[in-house]
Amino acid sequence: MKASLNIFFNDLKNLSKNWVAAILIGGLILLPSLYAWFNIEASWDPYGQTDQIPIGIVNEDEGAIVREQEIHIGEDLVNTLQDNKSMDWQFVNREKALDKLEYGDYFAVIIIPENFSERLGTVISDQPEKADIEYYVNEKVNAIAPKITEKGASVIVEQISSNFISTVNGIIFDVFNDIGIELEENLPDIEKFEDYIFLLEEKLPEIHEILDETIVDAGQADNLIHKAQGLIPRVEEATGSGLQTIDNTTEFLQDAEDRLNEIAPRINEDLAKIQSMLSQTNEFVSNTDSTTIDLTDGSQISDALNGQIDDTLQSIDTIEDALVQLQEQNNANKEQSNEQENNSLEEPNSNQDTINNTLSELESIEQNLRELQEQANAIDSFIEDKQTEVDGLLSGMKERTETVNEQVDAFVKEYKETIEPTVKEEVASAKETLADARSILEEIQSTIPDVENMLSRTDDNLSAGKETLEHVSGEFPYVNDKVNELAERVRNIQGETDINEIIQLLQNDPEAERGFFAEPVVLNENKIFSIPNYGTGMTPFYTVLAIWVGGLLLISLLSTDIHKTEAYTGRQIYFGRLLTFMSIGFFQTLIVTLGNIFLLQVEVKEPFWFVLFGLLCSSIFIIIVYTLVSVFGDVGKALAIILLVLQIAGSGGTYPVVLLPKFFQVINPFLPFTYAIDLMREAVGGIVWDRVFHDVLFILLFGLLALVLGVFLKEAINKSTNKLKQKSKESGLFH
Repeated sequence: MKASLNIFFNDLKNLSKNWVAAILIGGLILLPSLYAWFNIEASWDPYGQTDQIPIGIVNEDEGAIVREQEIHIGEDLVNTLQDNKSMDWQFVNREKALDKLEYGDYFAVIIIPENFSERLGTVISDQPEKADIEYYVNEKVNAIAPKITEKGASVIVEQISSNFISTVNGIIFDVFNDIGIELEENLPDIEKFEDYIFLLEEKLPEIHEILDETIVDAGQADNLIHKAQGLIPRVEEATGSGLQTIDNTTEFLQDAEDRLNEIAPRINEDLAKIQSMLSQTNEFVSNTDSTTIDLTDGSQISDALNGQIDDTLQSIDTIEDALVQLQEQNNANKEQSNEQENNSLEEPNSNQDTINNTLSELESIEQNLRELQEQANAIDSFIEDKQTEVDGLLSGMKERTETVNEQVDAFVKEYKETIEPTVKEEVASAKETLADARSILEEIQSTIPDVENMLSRTDDNLSAGKETLEHVSGEFPYVNDKVNELAERVRNIQGETDINEIIQLLQNDPEAERGFFAEPVVLNENKIFSIPNYGTGMTPFYTVLAIWVGGLLLISLLSTDIHKTEAYTGRQIYFGRLLTFMSIGFFQTLIVTLGNIFLLQVEVKEPFWFVLFGLLCSSIFIIIVYTLVSVFGDVGKALAIILLVLQIAGSGGTYPVVLLPKFFQVINPFLPFTYAIDLMREAVGGIVWDRVFHDVLFILLFGLLALVLGVFLKEAINKSTNKLKQKSKESGLFH
């Protein structure tokens, strides 16, 4: 680093001793500023000088008569333009105007045709015609002037349109005012008529829908009546069959009741016999004592007990047989009832459940008796073994006989109090239900003739009504169209607002309405980061461009190498001479940025940062162009110039990037100008620090890449390019 500083200080010493070199360096420092200042001043406010652009105006309008009033809109337009100073209007005839336009004295010519007023007057006719204005422009004279003159022509058209609209609307609103007064006087009748029309229009779809539905219902009712008439014979047949079924079921129930009355005495007799035998058995077992029993006579006791139990079991079987017969009778009645279930008769089955429960209880008693019999038979096998077991058996027999006796007593009580009365009650209820059903069917059978007569009368009335409805439906489209047409006419008068609002609108001040329609919309402009003029807006671009041009001037006149290269390495020479270039570049930047602020009076929002950002851009640009020439020699100069050309077109300094060709949109992010111009714009218009950090980061990245190229690749590339330099010098054309 010390060697590089020695090179830098030697350059300063040589510069101070050589006045010619000092003058040249001074010129190099000042020239880039002149480049920026002249361009910024030239573009300071170009659109503020449009009054110097000559435009020919030719008025050939012959005027017209509208409603017995003579109008000359072309002449009115000429009078208006004579007071307008936005352009240098030249009022001449057609021939002179076109000659001067072709020669280039006029930038554009506007011709008002002879039928201009006449066509504008057709606005009150059934077929209005648009008026034309002829516009001629010489685009060869200048690239920007046609755009400016086109704007002037547009202003004329807009002004004519605005005046025409305000005038026509003024007349229209005068008429509207008279109409509003007349409408206000007749408002009550109008409102009442409107209500009638709109109500009828509103109900038309509903009326049509009801008509269609009624016709459909009439057709369906007619089909239903015919179907009902066809079902009458089947109803008569069904009621007759139902009566026959009820009679058969009643007969079955009577048979069941007779059978029950027949077997009831037998059941009571058998139950009494069972109670008696069980009582004797219980008494016999209770009186038997194991201490008095002669075990040798055990078989006699067992035989006697078995005989009593057998008689009891036989009586239980008799009762079961009787209950089974009664159950079979009930099942037969139930099957007969199920075959006629269409008659909606349902026979109760609670008596069936009662019989089933009774049979279950008898089976339980029978089971206990058989277990008692098995215990009695077991006495013989135990007699020879143990006396104690005999005692246990006798005790068990006592308990069993007592249990059986209690069950039989309970069953007898249940049978007499519940089973027999319930069965008889259910049979009686079923007979009563069948009697009611028979009464209902007889009543239905008696009303069938009346139903037949009613269906016949309804069928005749529906046929006549259906014909009337179809006739009304056929006439409905005509009525619908007429009502809608009348409602639409009312709506055209009323519009989408209340008629009171229409009257109020029609009675508005015609002069106020004319002024409104002449300029219905006023643009309220709000500027963010406002730029006072075009020159200020172009300052960032021309300043950055001047800094780059300053670098190009340095590499064109100053050498990147030193004469005594043997004492220093290539890297030391690179940094030593780079400091010299950057020092001159700093002075160039200070002059151009401070001159913009104080000499041209450019309104810079952040002057300090404007100068500081300029110095940053200068250092990076000097590093880039110096490195290109230091590494590549004359080829590097060409590369720096090519890069300048690409950046002028593709950096977005003049036109937005989105308006540029696709190629320049692609390379835009890879150009140093892109970020340098944006950085300078932040200082001129107002800083957004996120954008500043983004731009500074990329600018530093470009400088870093250039330093890497100069530090690490300079010596290697110079070895390859020295031969090319020597060869080019031999031509005598290059230094």
